[in-house]
Amino acid sequence: EVQLVESGGGVVQPGGSLRLSCAASGFAFSSYDMMWVRQAPGKGPEWVSVIDTRGIGADYAASVKGRFTISRDNAKNTVYLQMNSLKPEDTALYYCASGGAYFWGQGTQVTVSS
Repeated sequence: EVQLVESGGGVVQPGGSLRLSCAASGFAFSSYDMMWVRQAPGKGPEWVSVIDTRGIGADYAASVKGRFTISRDNAKNTVYLQMNSLKPEDTALYYCASGGAYFWGQGTQVTVSS
């Protein structure tokens, strides 16, 4: 059974940091690019970041570039999203997904509020 389980969300003040994790199982994790996608209340999904299979190449949405860092540990079948300098507009449900959007997690909530 394919599973992607996100964790690390929570409530944080503006300017704060969070580190999201996504643990994968049931598929060849190291063979897939991995990405993070978020959905804010009342809005459509927004792609956030992607990392290649070896963790060498990454790309970011303009809205998070310079503040968020994606990484992965293929030995642990886990992808991470380090989020710094958080803003209220980063509030969303954050999902991890495989490249090609074949597999999705259930999401972890991030709320940025004073």
